[in-house]
Amino acid sequence: MIFQVYKRRWAGLAVLMSMNTVISWGWLTFAPVSKDSKEYFGLSSLTPINWLSTVVFFAYIAASPLVVYTLNQRGIKLTIWIASALTILGFWIRYVGATVGNNGTGTFGVVMFGQVLIGFAQPFVLNAPTYFSDLWFTSQGRISATALASLANPFGAAIGQLVNPFLATKASEIPNMVLYTAIIATVPSLLALLIPSAPPTPSCASSAQKKLALKQSLRVVARCKDFWIIFSLFAVYLGFFNAFSSLINQILEPYGYTPDQAGYVGAVLIVVGLIASAILSPIFDRTHAFLLAIRIQIPLIGLCYIAWIFAPTTPPNLAGPMVICAVLGAASFSLLPLSLEYAIEQTHPVSPEVTSTILWMGGQFLGAIFLIIMDAMRDKAKGGSGGRPEDNMWAAMVFQGVIAGVVAPAAFFIKKRKVGKGRLEVDQEAAAAATRISE
Repeated sequence: MIFQVYKRRWAGLAVLMSMNTVISWGWLTFAPVSKDSKEYFGLSSLTPINWLSTVVFFAYIAASPLVVYTLNQRGIKLTIWIASALTILGFWIRYVGATVGNNGTGTFGVVMFGQVLIGFAQPFVLNAPTYFSDLWFTSQGRISATALASLANPFGAAIGQLVNPFLATKASEIPNMVLYTAIIATVPSLLALLIPSAPPTPSCASSAQKKLALKQSLRVVARCKDFWIIFSLFAVYLGFFNAFSSLINQILEPYGYTPDQAGYVGAVLIVVGLIASAILSPIFDRTHAFLLAIRIQIPLIGLCYIAWIFAPTTPPNLAGPMVICAVLGAASFSLLPLSLEYAIEQTHPVSPEVTSTILWMGGQFLGAIFLIIMDAMRDKAKGGSGGRPEDNMWAAMVFQGVIAGVVAPAAFFIKKRKVGKGRLEVDQEAAAAATRISE
């Protein structure tokens, strides 16, 4: 059999990257300008604004089973077309909700419905990178390809953190901000219709290998202990990252940090993470040092969440939060694609979208739960308590740090695969056989 990689794979990867970017921007549209959003929609507290982020997580979970079926049975093209339609509808329905209503305050319920549609769209593009990289890339490039497509998601969140405070400097500018994001999201959503379906020939031996049927895949995954350890760590740390990203402004602002300063801290978290992943992912592609990386990065992430308990200060000091977020972002972002790919190695020949969807569902579910819990732990005592300012989220940060620290040792219980062959072994054996033939 002839194996070949095609240049058009980069076009498909660009589609996944752009779609993940704009959908994530949609998820985090209102969080960076939470107080102005609250004022514009005439709300009595910030909790409904937080629910604009939380509802995306729950919508993601609801749509994910359909995503697995669509990818498994119909392929990447239809999957992305569905995402494109839901994205366009969600963004423009939000704009209608932000502009049409009584007394010039919009209709918050319509905006929430638009967020739900964006949440439905997200798993169609966020669960797809491992499937796409397995189909179009070799074992020497899959981690990097998965990283580029998956980490476009937090890149979109970084754009929201940085740009949205400038798009809406006061409450009356919220509709304009929603309009600009809708226009921007429409462009890649239309270009996504051009995504290629499958390569004419397999990229490598493991791509050519027939994957298990969906029901059989689920049975294999259910019996894989190491997968569930990876799942537990992935879900907890992704859940905290999602909740932390949504709340970072509300964590810092009670201590006197401005929305712009909080946006800078959030941007450091994501930009440094993207840079670290861009450097480390190609190294992991060459070395395949999955376990070593996991056992270093997991404890480092846990320590960062513990250190964050002490980061916000009065008067505001940006150095501490920025350093912690830089380390947290670097460890988290480089770990994410590695975990997705190692889960596939542990369960091969299970189809990649199965393990990817389960991992992402766990992270999104805990993200929603953590966000609700942490919002409820806000200090509502008038004037604050314990020497901390009113509306501080110190208790929520302690909760986050303790849980993140407690689960970290589980990384040392993940073992190398002992039964069957992973994708890497399949490709290595095929390469060795080809070398013997050529000799």
